[in-house]
This record gives sequence, structure tokens and C-alpha cells, in this order.
Amino acid sequence: MSVRSLVLILLLAGMFAPVPYSAAEDGDAGGRLRVQLVAVQQTSLSSEIAAKIDRLPLREGDAFKQGDLLAGFDCSLMQAQLNKAEATAEAARSTLKVNRRLAGLDAISTLEVEQAEAKLKETEAEVAAMRVTVSKCSLLAPFSGRVARMYVDPHQFLQPGKQMMDILDTNSLEVRLIAPSRMLSWLRVGGRFTVRIEELGRSYTARVIRIGAKIDPLSQSVPVIGEIEGSHAELLPGMSGWAGFTRVRR
Repeated sequence: MSVRSLVLILLLAGMFAPVPYSAAEDGDAGGRLRVQLVAVQQTSLSSEIAAKIDRLPLREGDAFKQGDLLAGFDCSLMQAQLNKAEATAEAARSTLKVNRRLAGLDAISTLEVEQAEAKLKETEAEVAAMRVTVSKCSLLAPFSGRVARMYVDPHQFLQPGKQMMDILDTNSLEVRLIAPSRMLSWLRVGGRFTVRIEELGRSYTARVIRIGAKIDPLSQSVPVIGEIEGSHAELLPGMSGWAGFTRVRR
């Protein structure tokens, strides 16, 4: 085979070789960009006390409302300590009351009254601290949503900081994508676009609600956040697809 023929074959192969998909180029030309659905509210809950799980009413995938019990701990010892602290505070309160009467009769010194006042403050502080601890015996939902993942089991003893569960709000979703910075010449907050979700094979109308405040200097891209219009129970966090934009002429 001659060198000329080899060069011709290589040129033809290059002409018909597949061109890599470039979201940046398509996006600027009114094409599509990769997107993902993300929950607006999501968090990982951990134990704040050292105690055994007494109640764990939910499982992965279960729904709950704000204020519902997510987990309950066996806090019988802590409750007993709170009762003891309250009794001590009540005794200190009675002692102070008596000392003030005696001081009015010049039967005791002012120092003894001040010591009784200090003792009452100390015991009341202990009561307040124990009440805060006991309040953590019930883990309540900070918002309505669903359990995404469970890391513990009933009757398990936990240490403070132990990860218990991941929860998220499946009713409030954002559409997140990375757009080429060239789109900023015409892309605006409030602008509408189309999102096609791959898992469902369906398209939805969305609008831009936020545009990132900084352009990545390496990729020359900027984050764009949108929301799908209307309510759609079939949409879940983690679903992905493509966003199609139509360039606005200015």
C-alpha cells in the first residue's frame, strides 16, 4: 500500500469518526445539559446522647411529617437524675426562704443568705442541664419527608455522634446543572427550560431560580439551579436527565 493511499484512508476515517458530545458547545447553541434532581432539604441525623434505642418506628423509604418521632431512647436513668436534681433544687429553694426569714430577725448572717442563694442557682442550673439532656431522648423530624437510609437497629446502644439515618424532603426538589459561562449572555433567573428525566422517560417544564455567583476558571462553567413547575409525586431525588434550553435573542 502506498503512502498516499494510507494517508487517504486515515483522512476518511477521521471524517467519519464519532465526535465526542460537548455539553458546553450544545448549551451555548441552544442544546441540552446534564441535570440531576436534588432535595432542597436533606440531612443526616446522629445521636446526641449515650443511650439505647427504645423506639425506631420507621424504615427506609417510610414517609413522615414534621415533628413526628423518628427515634426514641431509653432514658430512665436520665429521667431519674432529672427528678433528683428537681428535688435538690426544691430543697435549696426552701432553705433560702427560711434563711431570708431568719436574716430578717437577725438570727443569721447575710453571708449565709448569699450562700443559700448561690446553692439555689447551682441546683437550678443542674435541673436545666438535665432537662436539655432528657429532651434529646426523642428524635423528632425537623421537616416532612422520607427516610433515605437507616444506619442503626432497634435496641442498639449508641454513643454521641453516632450516625442514625439520612432523611430528605422528596416534595421540594431542585434541578441542578453545570452550564457553560457563555450562556450568561442570555440566560436569566426566571427563564424556562425543558427537563427530560431518563428514569421516567418524561419531560417537564422548569424555570431557573438561581445562577451561581462564581465561574469556574478551568472549565469556564457556572452552576445553575432550577425548579420543575407544578407538583409531581413520581419525581425523586437522585433522578437525572437532560435540560434543553432555547437561546433568547437580545
